Amino acid sequence: MKVVGVRFKPAGKIYHFDKGDLELNDNDKVIVNTNNGLELAEVAISEIDVDKDESREISKIIRRANREDLDKADENKEDAIRAIEVCKQKVKKHGLDMKIIDANYSFDRSKLTFYFKSENRVDFRALVKDLAAIYKNRIELRQMGVRDHAKMIDQFGTCGQKCCCTRFMTDFKPLSIKMAKNQDITLDPTKISGMCGRLMCCLSYEDECYKKAKKIMPRVGQQVHTNDGDGLVLSNDYIKNASKVRVKLTDSDQEIEKTYPIKEIKYSK
Repeated sequence: MKVVGVRFKPAGKIYHFDKGDLELNDNDKVIVNTNNGLELAEVAISEIDVDKDESREISKIIRRANREDLDKADENKEDAIRAIEVCKQKVKKHGLDMKIIDANYSFDRSKLTFYFKSENRVDFRALVKDLAAIYKNRIELRQMGVRDHAKMIDQFGTCGQKCCCTRFMTDFKPLSIKMAKNQDITLDPTKISGMCGRLMCCLSYEDECYKKAKKIMPRVGQQVHTNDGDGLVLSNDYIKNASKVRVKLTDSDQEIEKTYPIKEIKYSK
């Protein structure tokens, strides 16, 4: 089976489909069948190896998208934008505590999904009835978290780059304040929070490397031996694998502070 990976949104999750006899390249547009009906997707990975057991559950790509399909997708986007305004009016009419963020038609227009934010649980059954009466198709309202909302918006982080979730992240990994502690980063929330107000996703990128480095490097305050004499570890540079040590020189009473590579330090682990 010739399998490709496709995604339905930029930096979205990748799903596997059988391309059959189609010759597809990255970024090609295709039409696929999903639980939500027909959808337009983009090829993200043109060739994937899968296990034989997994291949039994993979659906086949229907066809390569043509000009008519692309025009229809653009029309769906324009109609979805207009549907947002209608939905906002209905939300106001019903006095619901929710903010409509986005809307999306399935390619075959069998389903219209609205995305919203709310701090509280919302009973939107009456709203769904109103919208179904207007659009004559299946309506779904999906509540979004702050991280999902940030993923939809082209924002820039403190690093000067577009947010990772917008550019390439397909899933959100669990984050904890312990990751910042492992990397000796300030615990000031304003310094380690992303545009979504949650911990920055990039805290997880090097966390494993820091944890491994801490296992093999001396602790701050630990007594060590260097070629210049015995000393006390003042700080560690986990990137350079080096430690700053206050050393009492062997041939004098003078103390110096010097940075040593780990391989030049002897200590008990």
